[in-house]
Amino acid sequence: MDQDHGKALSVTVADVARVASVSKATAARVLGGYGTVSDKVRIKVLAAAKALDYRPNELARSMTTGRSGTIGVVVGDIENPFFSSAVRGITDVARLAGFDVILTNSGEEIAAEKAAVKTLVAKRVDGLIVSPARDNDVEHLRDIERSGRPLVLLDRAVEGLSVDTVTTDDRHAAESITRRLIALGHRRIAYLTASDAPNHRFSNPFDISTGSVRQRIQGFLGICREAGLEDMERWVHVGAVTPEQTHRIATAMLKSSQRPTAIIASDSVIGLEVFKARRELDLRIPDDLSLVSFHDADWTSVTTPPITVVRQPVYRLGEAAAKLLVERLNGSNTEARRIILPTEIVERASVAVASA
Repeated sequence: MDQDHGKALSVTVADVARVASVSKATAARVLGGYGTVSDKVRIKVLAAAKALDYRPNELARSMTTGRSGTIGVVVGDIENPFFSSAVRGITDVARLAGFDVILTNSGEEIAAEKAAVKTLVAKRVDGLIVSPARDNDVEHLRDIERSGRPLVLLDRAVEGLSVDTVTTDDRHAAESITRRLIALGHRRIAYLTASDAPNHRFSNPFDISTGSVRQRIQGFLGICREAGLEDMERWVHVGAVTPEQTHRIATAMLKSSQRPTAIIASDSVIGLEVFKARRELDLRIPDDLSLVSFHDADWTSVTTPPITVVRQPVYRLGEAAAKLLVERLNGSNTEARRIILPTEIVERASVAVASA
């Protein structure tokens, strides 16, 4: 720490009060932005603070005003471009509203999410934005709701939790892309997700504890049933948590005697590993394998061929969540709001008529 910075931090409210010839309580009211003082006194105090290069002690100010000026954010995977873009939307809105953002990563682990929430509350954040790892273990989120501290859920809704939520129309998106693949003659369609199930084997959608993924799988299976495709649950593959695990699952699928003719990747990180695995096996897209990925990541438009994607308004997701939170922090007391943003299928060149 340089000497000037150390000196600035050592300047106290009492020092400012002495130079301004006012009481410490009066100086605290001016510097904390609360209570009432005359314009003349305010000018004197602010001039003294500037002359002394006074910098507020944020912890002390939060104890006085009840506000820390910070928002806590918990997401599943900071390295995933989906969450990176959403967090950018959050921070842009927060900064304009005068809030700093403390970002934490759960790694999609419920224990880590609970620890992150506990830490953020201990740091006295004014509100939280959370992308829940599981929707069947949310008592820590109910505690926030009961405390009156504003909470917004990002990308994943939780039934029975009366808080603001911003999601995309996941089920409709999955239905649309499944319908498109079936129309092109695909019958062996695999769905690959990072979400896991008991014993790492999928049997029904309620094995999946992440709401958005469960809705996509329900949409996928529903359209398959409409088309008369039986036992499609066996084509849902779970546990693609890391690139290495994803690569192993994708390779095993593609080496199978009953390999899929189409794969739907639940996010762009998974989609990229599928793309790499089929290349190692010398399978051509879309001649041997059709590939669709959720999330329009940068890489999907520059590969050969470019990848058909479900484009989600990810930046807007974060932006909308932050706006809802800021409104709550500014006193809004309306009923809990649920915003569902539309998705869009971007047709590129990775989907074709099913190979024989």
